[in-house]
Amino acid sequence: MASVPLFNRQALHLRPDPSRVVVRPFRPAVEPRDLSPLDKTRANHVVDRVLALSETEAAAVLAATVDNFDDRHRNLPQIFDARADEMEQALFRHPPLTPVQRRLIGAYFLHEYSFEAAALFNPSIVQHPDQSGVAPGALRFILSLRAVGEGHVSSLTFRSGTIAAEGTITIDPPARLSTLPRILAHEGDWVDLTFEPESAMAERVIFPVTRAQSNGIEDARFVAFTEAGLTTYYATYTAYNGRAIRSELIETRDFVSFRMVPLTGTASHNKGMALFPRKIDGRYAMITREDNENLHLAFSDNIYDWNAGTPLLGPKYPWEFVQIGNCGSPVELDEGWLMFTHGVGPVRHYAIGAVLLDKHDPSIVIGRSRVPLVEPEKTEREGYVPNVVYSCGALRFGERVILPYAICDTVSTFATISTDRLVAILRDGMVDP
Repeated sequence: MASVPLFNRQALHLRPDPSRVVVRPFRPAVEPRDLSPLDKTRANHVVDRVLALSETEAAAVLAATVDNFDDRHRNLPQIFDARADEMEQALFRHPPLTPVQRRLIGAYFLHEYSFEAAALFNPSIVQHPDQSGVAPGALRFILSLRAVGEGHVSSLTFRSGTIAAEGTITIDPPARLSTLPRILAHEGDWVDLTFEPESAMAERVIFPVTRAQSNGIEDARFVAFTEAGLTTYYATYTAYNGRAIRSELIETRDFVSFRMVPLTGTASHNKGMALFPRKIDGRYAMITREDNENLHLAFSDNIYDWNAGTPLLGPKYPWEFVQIGNCGSPVELDEGWLMFTHGVGPVRHYAIGAVLLDKHDPSIVIGRSRVPLVEPEKTEREGYVPNVVYSCGALRFGERVILPYAICDTVSTFATISTDRLVAILRDGMVDP
């Protein structure tokens, strides 16, 4: 066992790519006039100018626009049409529009957004629901990532890849296009959305939909939750509107159709919630951080409602004196629940450690790391947010745990960890990689 390295960094980095773009609504501001906003808006000015074009001129402008942008987006003319449908308030006082006029108007009220121009970080990993065609002993996975673009707006994006039998990790090539989902239903803060099934996993981007999410969908912690033989993928995440945060839940069976639901209860008012992958004694279980510095353990009969839990872990060692948090959902082992944690030390220096909880009663701490498993090296401390390593979820793979993690809130990488060695060290109460 001593010959098996504890912590193996993979020579694989996922970096932000500013060439990846989606089209988002462009909303001109209403002019501050005494007239009714519906009578005098920049939107109506634009529409008037389009209608002043002859049909031939409008068709030429539309053709040139499609030619310029069509290879960057899937079904671009249909996107123009859908945006025109959303502009009915600005279009209502105009005469009936031709299909060309309508489509061109839609184009004027869109803009491209480079959703990962600044950062691609805070990954979580789960087993792919489709394992067909995978080599014996290998595993296909889905990686979720937080992408950040202009204005520090966070969205949720995905990659797929494979873990070979010997533990080598490969990531499927990134998709050329990026696609936003169709919104099927939007009732209050509940949102149902879906992607085209033929779209590649790496093509799918979930951008903020509700006002509570307007500045970001942050740090999704995905977990494969099993009940009665059925697997549902849940992820807790932080919804941020630029001023306030709250915890929300996203759920899917196939990573094609998703539902987004706000969580309720006192525990949902903070961030960093992580769901256990199954019920414990018939109840849902969640790791929470309700006071910004300590971890709590909460139980609920309703997956959408979480009230105050009981204290589980607090800062103990110098590398975590400022605060501790979880690095995703606990991973079930024969020996107990393995939970990766992050700690914040001097100069807001983040590091990742681990904790082993009792399998039958996770309020019992079997062991925890005295020193970090991984922290920023001097050669990798510069980035969007310096001196940070962070993960949103790991995956068990045989005798290893696969831990994706971000460096400096900028790029993401992977490590494989020997579960036997880590459990033995945690039981001894220290980590010495």
